[in-house]
Amino acid sequence: MIRDRVQAWPVLITGVAGFIGFQLARRLLAMGYRVVGIDNLNNYYDVNLKLSRLGFLRAFDRFSFSRMDIAIPESVEGLFLRQRFSAVLHMAAQAGVRYSIENPQAFIQSNVQGFLNVLEGCRKGSVRHLVYASSSSVYGSDRPTPFSVHHRADHPASLYAATKKSGELMAHAYASLYGIPCTGVRLFTVYGPWGRPDMAVFSFTKSILEGRPIDLYNYGRMRRDFTYIDDIVDMILRVMDRVPVGKALRDKGNPDAAFSPVPYRIYNLGHGQPVSLMELIVLLERLLGKKAAVKLLPPQPADALETFADMKDTEADIGSLPGTSLDDGIRQFVDWYRWYHESSNPLPTIPSRLPAETLTTRICV
Repeated sequence: MIRDRVQAWPVLITGVAGFIGFQLARRLLAMGYRVVGIDNLNNYYDVNLKLSRLGFLRAFDRFSFSRMDIAIPESVEGLFLRQRFSAVLHMAAQAGVRYSIENPQAFIQSNVQGFLNVLEGCRKGSVRHLVYASSSSVYGSDRPTPFSVHHRADHPASLYAATKKSGELMAHAYASLYGIPCTGVRLFTVYGPWGRPDMAVFSFTKSILEGRPIDLYNYGRMRRDFTYIDDIVDMILRVMDRVPVGKALRDKGNPDAAFSPVPYRIYNLGHGQPVSLMELIVLLERLLGKKAAVKLLPPQPADALETFADMKDTEADIGSLPGTSLDDGIRQFVDWYRWYHESSNPLPTIPSRLPAETLTTRICV
């Protein structure tokens, strides 16, 4: 098992200053692992939040960080030549379904070229297990729910979804060609403390407290499978310990999308209980003690009406699933949000070498 080598090789986490990468690093460091983290610290959202996350990780002497862009092949190759890793948790990506419509090149560079460079690093570095973040968006917008890994995911509704599906196909090719065990985790609307400002829970909270209207698309008739960050971390670490092996296909003429004869696996990681965005707003109003101003708007291109994870296969393979309720998870997020924004402790400042321009925040649900 990967966990038997806690004191041997470190775990590499790409996108370590991001929401999920940071929380994975915190958990692994607390468990005694050595962690190497890389991130390009781009300005898709507030860089100071990323620097604050890194500040917590730097308190561990078993953590090392390099600022690196995975889209640059030489940088990634050099990393894998200098260091050997027990596992790679690839969380780095350009996020944002709506943003992919406006800036498609960023998604190809990071999610396709960047992932290819990581796969090449894993090949040359003989990595024992690559776990990478995919997305529920690969299922597309017009599909029966709940979304099952047995469903084909051939009709992405956004370029972001297409790049995530491309990553799954690339990982399968490397598992087939080189025997690299690859596991993709399709994440469903992750939220919680230290979350991304462009995600609905963070953005709605900020708007309510500042008295600004919330733009609610499709007239509020959307549901999301909100999944608490601690539950996601628990499941990813269980997946990390479950190195995939090939599975013989029963019907070669009509193969099951969930299985492969090579060391490759896909899992849904969600809560399995979709909630409407209006229910989320009501819960936030109660916890914040303030009413929201809601602006109901028409549907946006590429937005799914509902996400809903079928978790049967995940539970069968990695055991009983954590299940933080939305009430508990949102309460913990609100407590963190108030602490983070009301704390008297000074936050790190943006290094002068970062680009001065900032990007407009996009709300992702």
